[in-house]
Amino acid sequence: MLEHVTYCFPGGRHRAITLSYDDGKVWDRRLVEILNTYGLKATFNLNGGKFGRDSRISADEVAELYAGHEVAAHSLTHPTLTRCPQEMLVQQIIDDRKRLEDLVGYPVRGFAYPNGQQNERLSSLLPNLGIAYARSTVSTRQFTLPDARFAWHPTLHHREDLLALGESFLHRDKPQHLDLLYIWGHSIDFENEDNWQVIETFARMAGRHADIWYASNIDVIDYLDALERLQFTADSRRVHNPSALSVWLRTDSRTPDGYCQQIIEVPGGAHIKLA
Repeated sequence: MLEHVTYCFPGGRHRAITLSYDDGKVWDRRLVEILNTYGLKATFNLNGGKFGRDSRISADEVAELYAGHEVAAHSLTHPTLTRCPQEMLVQQIIDDRKRLEDLVGYPVRGFAYPNGQQNERLSSLLPNLGIAYARSTVSTRQFTLPDARFAWHPTLHHREDLLALGESFLHRDKPQHLDLLYIWGHSIDFENEDNWQVIETFARMAGRHADIWYASNIDVIDYLDALERLQFTADSRRVHNPSALSVWLRTDSRTPDGYCQQIIEVPGGAHIKLA
């Protein structure tokens, strides 16, 4: 008898790590090298109107530097958007998207609030400008999934006991949850504070675990959207996945031979019998 059907991250995992770094300063080069070495993925929030200025990288290195990660919007020139008229909000976000998309060759759908400032007027505008989520600067110190896509609160800034909380996450084994460790910051902080060892130690400790999904911010959002779109029969024994992405489920059943647990992939477009 089928008792439970629960969602999993890709591959049947129940833990994930994502990172988010702002402003596109030249120290992203060293940060990306560290992340790539240990198999971590991040989102880099860039200002398309400021390349080559204020210690920012040049436009011509964006595609190669951030390959394998996500490039997201951070406004064209980094004003405090909550102080801008709506016309300026539209310009700042759309023009930023256009410049970044010309560089990376894919739709830029993520956003981080410049200076951490957000309000309802700005947040409600973002979906109409092609933005799928927006990250705040409010730390939860929890391993939770996003509650509100346009007020996505990260777990912590890397200054906030990253190694201690990272250790706690790695030792946490609660398959009944979907746990997400979400770290954010600015690469210039490591240079200014001379503490590159913090992110290097974390990456070495947390990277390349077979039971952890390493994802960009948009990877997480797209996967959660695909889970939400699943269509189950009333008895949960069959499921249709109308999305293009594969998703994973865990089934818990009782059989004449005892208790049975399975991890099942549901490919995009597939109809699957679960029990």
